[in-house]
Formats: sequence, structure tokens, C-alpha cells
Amino acid sequence: MTPERFHQIVAAYGADSRRWPEREREAAQAWARAHRVEADAVLSDAAGLDAWLGADQFEPPSRALQSRIIAGAPLRRPAARRRLWWSGAAVVGVGLLGGVAGAFAVSFFVLTENAPLVHEFSYLTSSFGGTTADWSGE
Repeated sequence: MTPERFHQIVAAYGADSRRWPEREREAAQAWARAHRVEADAVLSDAAGLDAWLGADQFEPPSRALQSRIIAGAPLRRPAARRRLWWSGAAVVGVGLLGGVAGAFAVSFFVLTENAPLVHEFSYLTSSFGGTTADWSGE
């Protein structure tokens, strides 16, 4: 245990050795016994701060304060539920419109078996299916 580490432990955890980290407690107590003058000075400063922090007391809120807080709280209105329902319906509607628009767009690009093939457009083929263009003359 170094003096710097002992000072860090006391500054962080206070003068009560029960609050110190368990794995360093024995070493810190042994260092304090070996360096009694320096340790007592550090511990007395920390004990004063511990006492000041421990003296802080708070009272629970009074019944009057609780009543004022409850009275000032906003009421829950059922209109909020209606607005939530409409927003959910709007999301579903947008999803359905997107599906219809997608199906409509795909119908332009998909050729049925019975439709006569006038000209095969290059954007209808993929690089995996080969091309219908004959480039042998070039």
C-alpha cells in the first residue's frame, strides 16, 4: 500500500474502514498502523467530512404538499386514446397504399404468358439470363 493509494481510498470512501474496498482493506489498515501520524491526520479530516455529510437530514413530504402535487397533476383524457387509434390507422393505411403502388408498378414490368412479345427490352433481362441481342456481327 502506497501513501497515495491510502489517501485515495480515504478520500473516496471516508474514514470508516468498513466502507473501504474489501481487497484493499487489510493493506490500508496495516499501512495506517505503520504510519500512525500521517494516517491519523488524513482520517481526522475525512471523519469531519463524514460527520458533516451524515448530519444531513430530510423530512418526508407533508400531507399538504402531497395533496397539492396530486391536485396539480394533469388529468388523463380519453381523447389521447382516440388520437393514438387514428395514428395507428394512418400507419396501416400508408402501408396498404404502398403495397398497392408496388403491385401496380410490378405489373408494368412483368409479362404474362398470353401476352405477345413485341420487343424484349433490355431492362427486363438480367445479367444471369443472357441477352437476346446478337453482337456476332461486330
